Amino acid sequence: MSKLKPYIESIGQGTDLVLLHGWGLHSGIWELLADDLSSDFRLHLIDLPGFGRSPIPNDDYNLQLLTDQVLSVAPEKAHYLGWSLGGVIASQIAIQQPDQVDKLITVASNPKFVEADDWNSAMKANIMDSFCKFLEEDYQGTIIRFLAIQAIGSETQKEDIKRLRDTVFIHGMPATKALRGGLAMLNDIDLRGQLHKIQAPMLRLYGRLDSLVPNKTAEQVAQLIPHSQHKIYPKASHAPFLSHKEEFVQDIKQFLSE
Repeated sequence: MSKLKPYIESIGQGTDLVLLHGWGLHSGIWELLADDLSSDFRLHLIDLPGFGRSPIPNDDYNLQLLTDQVLSVAPEKAHYLGWSLGGVIASQIAIQQPDQVDKLITVASNPKFVEADDWNSAMKANIMDSFCKFLEEDYQGTIIRFLAIQAIGSETQKEDIKRLRDTVFIHGMPATKALRGGLAMLNDIDLRGQLHKIQAPMLRLYGRLDSLVPNKTAEQVAQLIPHSQHKIYPKASHAPFLSHKEEFVQDIKQFLSE
């Protein structure tokens, strides 16, 4: 395992809560929530390897690497909140290291992001293929296009896109290997067969207008993790924590204090 460790910033008082961002971004995306959550929780904001301020190890860039890297800096036991790709990592930690996860929250995440014959609650394969192709030609443009898709349909679409764009390149360009590896991961990941191993109380949050993770995913995942709860924000897209910040924060606090 790599000796390089990811960048982590810890703020606030209270129970430990690890926040994991999605593809192409870094932990700065949580800035909007940090003030509201840090009064109740000790937040641990982690940049995934190759994104933000985190170095990128030489190892293969895959889900196991990201899981190991997060665990190398995270508290021994904590609540986990993961958005999109971050939700997959948080779920994998809950599957592999159940003793380290108190409660689990996933936001706009999917155990399988790309459609298959037995899974239509996902992105069409040709959309993912075109992202991979464009990434080779224009990294910056592809990331911005990906961010724009995440906000489509939300009530605060313009503001959301601006915030995502303003945040993404603050620490320079993400590492090419992390961008490629992360997209390949989103393309290949399939945790459906392991979700039954999640023991932690779990809340899954979705946006009804999300074009990357269709809201019908909520019901299909409910069959795989019957003990989990879910909520769909009717006017949110892929980033409900931006478009519905107050309601989102309230839902997080309520679930984690139950």
